[in-house]
Formats: sequence, structure tokens, C-alpha cells
Amino acid sequence: MTDFAPRSLLYVPGSNARALEKAQGLAADMLIIDLEDAVPEDRKAEARAAMRAAVTAGYPGKRVAVRINGAGSAHQGTDIDALAGLAIDAVVLPKVDAPADLDAARRLGLPLLAMIETPIAIYAARDIAADTAVAGLIAGLNDLAHELKLPDGMDRGAMSHAIQAIVLAARAGGIWCFDGVYNAIDDAAGFANEAAEGRRLGFDGKTLIHPSQVDPCNAAFAPSEREIVAAEALVAAATGGAQRHEGRMIEDMHVVAARALLERAGR
Repeated sequence: MTDFAPRSLLYVPGSNARALEKAQGLAADMLIIDLEDAVPEDRKAEARAAMRAAVTAGYPGKRVAVRINGAGSAHQGTDIDALAGLAIDAVVLPKVDAPADLDAARRLGLPLLAMIETPIAIYAARDIAADTAVAGLIAGLNDLAHELKLPDGMDRGAMSHAIQAIVLAARAGGIWCFDGVYNAIDDAAGFANEAAEGRRLGFDGKTLIHPSQVDPCNAAFAPSEREIVAAEALVAAATGGAQRHEGRMIEDMHVVAARALLERAGR
């Protein structure tokens, strides 16, 4: 995969032929073809076949991942078999509570994105992130809220410790981390607020459940023009070591961060 983390990761139900076709024209940085929660039990085989056909046809210019069913599921082995020979960028594994839950998918030799969805996983996140097969963590906040027995509709501030633990584990492991989905697909303002918050918390991008969320997600996680101008000024002014710049002290790490921002912005 490219060095740049995807900003927008859109789940596409494997059993929805129209959604798989429509995804061709969307600006999502990564498509996650879903064989797990989005697919009813009696349509798993259909979804696997549709996923194979869609990936074989290709999604030019897009990164493609597939979310398989989790460890302990009767479907996981068949899902893994269905991925053989396909040109995909990553495999998304749900409900990863320990590195051992990754074992069956390792034989694919693909980067794994591990979903952290339970209290046990929060405590094991550092070990999961340190596993060499794992390229990133995904915050599975719907399941986590359920496991924590939070009231429906609770502000996710109630999970702030768990959310930050996911970011910390990913950064300690030197891998990507992605925010969870926003369920209210008709609440554009709410989505924009949560995406902006996710970036402030340190996430690289956000998982999405509806095409309408793609463009605002890309905007939220892309460097703003103000940030680009500030980074250009900082890089131009830097002379090495600690120094005063526009009323604050900067040092080499700030220059490194500014250059990384400019690189991502294509400057």
C-alpha cells in the first residue's frame, strides 16, 4: 500500500450489486467490500461470489480491502479461501481481541486492518498493533458501545479513554489508525463535527457507511489551505534546532511534521 493512509474508507456490502458497481465512481480512498455485518447469513456465499467478480473487474485508482468474518465464525475459512489470487490491498478483520485472532488470515500475506471492538481488545490493542501482519487499527465503536452497555445514542465522549487507547496503540506500533463509523447518514453537520474531532484525536481517516460521507470525510482529513500556508512558512523559516517562529518555539520535529503535511498535500 502507499505510504499515505487513506482518509475515507467506505464499507460496501458484498451482497449489494448496485453498491459494488456505484463504488467505481466514488472518491473514497479505500473501498472495504464487506462480507461480515452487512451481509445476512443466508447470502454469504452470494456475497463472496459478487466480491470476487467485482475485484476481478477492478477498481482502477482505488485501494480495495475486504472485510471477512471474524475468528470463530463458521464463514471465516471460506472467506479466506475466496480471497486467494485476488489483487486486493488489505484484509479487514473484525473483533480482534488478541494477536492469535489474526492467525488464519496471515497465510494470505496481505496487510491486515484489525478492528478493535471490545473491552478486551482495548487492553490488547498494543500487542495487536505490534504484530508485524497488522498495517492499521480500526475503531469499532458501535460494538464497543454495546459491550460497554452504554445507553443508545450516548455521546461518544463516554468512550474517550478507549478511543485514545486505540490511537496510542497504533502510534506505538508505527501503524495507521482509523475512526469508527457515523450512523446518522442524514446528519451532515453531525458527521462533519465527528470527522473533524477524529482528526484532532489523531486518526488518519474514518470508516464510512454511506457514499454521501465520502467527500466531507476527505475534506476533514486533508490539510486545509491555512495549514498548507503555515507549513510552507515554517519550512522556509527553519534554520535547524530550536528557534522562534511567528510567536512560538519550533524545533526539528515541527519541521518534519510540516514537510509531511506538504507532501501529503502534493506541495
